[in-house]
Amino acid sequence: MARRSLHTPAPDAAALRARLDRARQAAAAADTDALVIAPGSDLRYLIGQAGGSFERLTALVVPADGTPALVVPKLEAPGYADVPTEALGVELHTWVDGEDAYRLVAGLLGKPGRVAVSDFTPALHVLGLRDAIAGAEQTLAGPVVRELRMRKDATEIASLRQAGEAIDRVHARMAEWLKPGRTEAEVGADIAAAIVAEGHTEAAFVIVGSGPNGASPHHDVSDKVIEDGDVVVVDIGGPLPDGYNSDSTRTYVLGTPRDADVAETYAVLQRAQRAAVEAVRPGVTAESIDAAARDVIADAGFGEYFIHRTGHGIGLDVHEEPYIIKGNALPLEPGMAFSVEPGIYQPGRWGARIEDIVVVTETGVEAVNNRPHELVAL
Repeated sequence: MARRSLHTPAPDAAALRARLDRARQAAAAADTDALVIAPGSDLRYLIGQAGGSFERLTALVVPADGTPALVVPKLEAPGYADVPTEALGVELHTWVDGEDAYRLVAGLLGKPGRVAVSDFTPALHVLGLRDAIAGAEQTLAGPVVRELRMRKDATEIASLRQAGEAIDRVHARMAEWLKPGRTEAEVGADIAAAIVAEGHTEAAFVIVGSGPNGASPHHDVSDKVIEDGDVVVVDIGGPLPDGYNSDSTRTYVLGTPRDADVAETYAVLQRAQRAAVEAVRPGVTAESIDAAARDVIADAGFGEYFIHRTGHGIGLDVHEEPYIIKGNALPLEPGMAFSVEPGIYQPGRWGARIEDIVVVTETGVEAVNNRPHELVAL
């Protein structure tokens, strides 16, 4: 199949500048003098370019009061040529080997009292910055940036819809690959190629868990031969060219289920997933969505077999805030996007999971995945 192109526009300069403005405001509200953002999804969210993290420091410095600056090794500056720094109001500072990039950042910040560093900054750079800005308290930027990223704008939601449609098309082709006599790895390779053919830049993950392997939620693939009667969990996803991710799970069965309890147990899982999706609306808490799924499963006697949270946020990362889990009292707001994916896993026997990505709307919920939720017999 020819590679399908999904034309999702990147955020324009005005949208990115608005994000930077909100980041400054969020830093100030958190009593933080500056954010220091390393390459990764936070950087892509703020300037449209994720970059790469190496032994040489690259960082976006966002003062709560002042002009943002992008600090880049001069030899890597061409990789940031597409960043509209002038339109974003961002100063570009380059440095060469032999210069101290950490002192350069310190000079831009003056004498801050508190600096927040992005969560996945390599320790090499965290410690270098700590030494260069010795008088400042160093904290994580995650609690500040996630307040911005949790609430998706219209462009981001459109990207998630496209990602959902693309991964749905891959699930729709499962009968081509999922057949008795083939190994999980062989099926996984076909699925990965189809994910790219449907417009993703890569297959970020492909789980094909057949028979007992389906009882391991994060199984992956193996050389196990898929057999007639196997229940098979298929969890797949990846990023589109604009960085926004798909993630969807469906459960299949090859012919007639080997175990007599499959249909009845799977019906419980369907009810649980439907109850959780139907509970989503503005104002309810993240943990209440988890409870909506978990209560159905527990009431049916399978509580011990649901061994993970009900969902995770999704966007430029496959897993991000908000997490749909007991203890998270965060009220849901329009624009929040996350998975709803309860599962029932019986060790040594079989497992099942149903996963959709949903978006909180002004009045309720929108699912971006629309494949059937029934146990699909192939």
